[in-house]
Amino acid sequence: MSALAVDRRGFLRTGAAAIGGLLIGCYLPERRKLAADTSVAPNKLNAFVLVGNDDIVTLYIHKAEMGQGTVTSLSMLLAEELECDWSKIRTEFPGVDRAYGGFQGVVGSQSIRSSYVSLRQAGAQAREMLIVAAAQKWGVDKSACRAENSKVINTATSDELTYGSLAADAAKMPAPGNVALKDASQFKIVGKSRKRLDTPGKVDGSITFGIDVRLPNMLYAVVERCPVFGGSVASFDDSKTKVSPGVKSVVKISNGVAVIADSTWAAMEGRRKLTVQWDEGKVAANSTADITKSFADAVAQGGVAPQRTVGDPAGALASASKKLEAVYQTPYLAHAPMEPLNCTAWVRPDSADVWASTQMQSGAQQIAVQKTGLPAAKVQIHSEYMGGGFGRRGGVDYIGEAVEVAKSVDVPVKVTWSREDDMRHDTYRPASYCRFAGGVDAEGWPVALTASIACPAFAGANTSTEGVRDIAYTVPNFAVDYHDVNPGIPVSYWRSVGYSQNCFFAESFLDEMAHAGGKDPLEVRRRFLSKNPRLLAVLELAAEKANWGKPLPDGHGLGVSVVNNIGSNTAQIAEVSIEKGKVKVHRVVCAVDCGAVVNPAGVKQQIASGIVFGLSALKGGVTIRNGRVEQGNFHQYDVVRMDEMPKVEVHIVPSNAASGGIGEASTPGIAPAVCNAIFAATGKRIRQLPIRPEDLV
Repeated sequence: MSALAVDRRGFLRTGAAAIGGLLIGCYLPERRKLAADTSVAPNKLNAFVLVGNDDIVTLYIHKAEMGQGTVTSLSMLLAEELECDWSKIRTEFPGVDRAYGGFQGVVGSQSIRSSYVSLRQAGAQAREMLIVAAAQKWGVDKSACRAENSKVINTATSDELTYGSLAADAAKMPAPGNVALKDASQFKIVGKSRKRLDTPGKVDGSITFGIDVRLPNMLYAVVERCPVFGGSVASFDDSKTKVSPGVKSVVKISNGVAVIADSTWAAMEGRRKLTVQWDEGKVAANSTADITKSFADAVAQGGVAPQRTVGDPAGALASASKKLEAVYQTPYLAHAPMEPLNCTAWVRPDSADVWASTQMQSGAQQIAVQKTGLPAAKVQIHSEYMGGGFGRRGGVDYIGEAVEVAKSVDVPVKVTWSREDDMRHDTYRPASYCRFAGGVDAEGWPVALTASIACPAFAGANTSTEGVRDIAYTVPNFAVDYHDVNPGIPVSYWRSVGYSQNCFFAESFLDEMAHAGGKDPLEVRRRFLSKNPRLLAVLELAAEKANWGKPLPDGHGLGVSVVNNIGSNTAQIAEVSIEKGKVKVHRVVCAVDCGAVVNPAGVKQQIASGIVFGLSALKGGVTIRNGRVEQGNFHQYDVVRMDEMPKVEVHIVPSNAASGGIGEASTPGIAPAVCNAIFAATGKRIRQLPIRPEDLV
């Protein structure tokens, strides 16, 4: 950890005695307790706020920050009700503690949705306590006081007292109950665009990511893992590794062999000299072609009950004026965060500390408890900023691995994954296969749609079919069934989960049905969204802003998609052409209704971010040969490059509905919007990703 980071964190652990203050809401884990400050420690009032005697407001954020803007948006919720000076907000990540609930982590774009009310309540409680403290000093009723910009003002005399001067007295009071929250019409901060609080620290390097952690006497390690999933160490020869410069030791752990050294480079060089014989296991027989065939065979065999049925799909298909069938496929996808996986652990006989860029603080603690046998109270998790997560850092395998390695030494050890480690030992987005059948009536309107999906499950069948099973369109006859086929390749959450592939399937096939019936794809969506006003509204807004129906340059086409996921509604329209045999995405218009918006700038950033991530799914894919991932780095696993980025326009629909998520809202819709636009421009239908040059001719 950098000296600057140590000083900052050390200040928050011990320096509060110098500033005093009002702590609202967090029962801090042992390393964070401010017990030396007698005005603070006895008055923890079950929220998330520390108001220091220096007027600094510290928000302890129990949610992880991986670029989605959590630090800023959660601070805005607090500051809105607290009526504090925005320039005096500070943030810290606490350890794992039951005071924050039974689960600490970030999944499913839940940060705002799960904190919108609770953090506002914490801010309002703090504000009321400070007002009461001021009223007592002046000998007036609290109704004669108001809070503004980190001050309490006596409305009769215009006298002012700063929050810092009131914090110690306020900390002695019980937290008030039933404090009224502002009406949205009174908001000064929430709903207004704010620059991110973490940007300066990321620019000057003072913010600590997991890979930045430095501790006294720390060692470094890498792990040689079986190239085949599920394989294990049969034997190994470490004689050359042990004499490699800088190498300290070589240790067998549960999933491979760790090389521990005085630098990461020395550990990597030592690993290159390691010889390991593997028991590769049954997955070594699997390759991409075999996996695809197993999906197709499962769908062809049928025999599973539908997950959802509406009307009489079989009868409607039989009587349809026109029928069509299509098969769609997507590959395994890696998460590929820019910061490779890493974790630092220090295990002692009676305690352990873990420093990690993790989405799952609670899960990190649990795996460390499991690996060490220590009680949870003796395992401290130090959350660091993440250089991308996308669901991968919701796993804890890399944390458990580091704890195992650390048990073999008596000093802290950082385990770092190379890009190749990260790419070849991921928990991937599942490969998937979907067979559709559809029918349109004599007027060309869809009357029936059936889907049969095969892919490996990891969080239940509903996750594997979301985006098809729960489509919002009121197609009168509809059915979807699911086949769980597990080829042994580890799979898990990937940004937007099942929606990422299934919306590509459903929105593309709906486009096919529209064209089969001679209908405008936009008109078909309008017709079948008539009972869903929020989705219809984003569709209309996107169409207006994208000039749907207006003339385009020669060779250009527009494609549309509509998605409802994570509590938010999006419509995307992409404009594309084919240039020199490659897809060129010129422009993407996205309309979004995500309910009440905290930070509009953050919403626009995340919509653009999700679109970039989804565009990369059109280019890259993970393939398997003999149980091994063939891709190892970005020269083999292609992602969107800077010069390929389209212009992205984001239009937010004003709403007072409950806040939805935003980090995963736009990822599912971009693939079908682009592929539908390719059809509009060229007449070529894309049914398999990634897009290949031969698909465009």
